[in-house]
Amino acid sequence: QVQLVESGGGLVQVGGSLRLSCAFSGRTSSIAGMGWFRQAPGKERVFVAARRWGSGSTYYSDAVKGRFTISRDNTDNTLYLQMDSLKTEDTAVYYCAADRRFSTNEAADGATYEWWGRGTQVTVSS
Repeated sequence: QVQLVESGGGLVQVGGSLRLSCAFSGRTSSIAGMGWFRQAPGKERVFVAARRWGSGSTYYSDAVKGRFTISRDNTDNTLYLQMDSLKTEDTAVYYCAADRRFSTNEAADGATYEWWGRGTQVTVSS
């Protein structure tokens, strides 16, 4: 079993930055890759970014490419999402997820991720 806990959300103005963290624990050797997803009010959960363990390959949705950066700190088992140039449409609950059989073709498919955190709220105000 893997446990995930997100933090770092909050209220920020348009154009500002936030860094989300996802602390992972438990059977972390089972993880092959991790991702960030978000869900805005009244909308479905959508893919934001993902990172493959080992190679470190990263993947981004078109909506955040060039503004968000996913990274990993190996020393303290934490996944990060650096969010810059935030827009009002970035407002959502952000979730991190982990997958034991990560693949490029399924990186953006939330249904393939086995473990999920509870989310952290990000609100971007104008």
